[in-house]
Amino acid sequence: MIHIRRAEQKDCSRLLELIHELAVYEKAPQEVTVTQEHFEVSGFGANPVWWAFVAEVDGLVVGFALYYVRYSTWKGQRMYLEDILVTEAWRGKGVGKLLFEALSEEAKQKGWNAICWQVLDWNERAINFYKKYHARFEEEWVNCSMEV
Repeated sequence: MIHIRRAEQKDCSRLLELIHELAVYEKAPQEVTVTQEHFEVSGFGANPVWWAFVAEVDGLVVGFALYYVRYSTWKGQRMYLEDILVTEAWRGKGVGKLLFEALSEEAKQKGWNAICWQVLDWNERAINFYKKYHARFEEEWVNCSMEV
């Protein structure tokens, strides 16, 4: 019933809908400023910088996991999970597990030794999900960013 596959360019419109759903859930809908064109070129242009898996049910994408390659000078290439989302109606039905397993398999096949990501400290549902995979939570690191 739930089909996991690699995202295709035709999925971009739906992925952006889900990205907006995630932003609303994370209480920051105004932060989504990427255009459809930029999103598509970044994932499916001549030099893609992101890849994704989608979870599909009866032809409708109900979840996704989008990642890119992160480089650690200490550890080498690693997968960075930018976002994973399962639409609310499909949460608790194993979709997130299937997406996470696809990510893990992809990382192993690419020879990457880890998957890295962030989670909001108030998102207990996500934190509990990640704990099932024995995720390590690194409290001593502070996230930084700078607008340019």
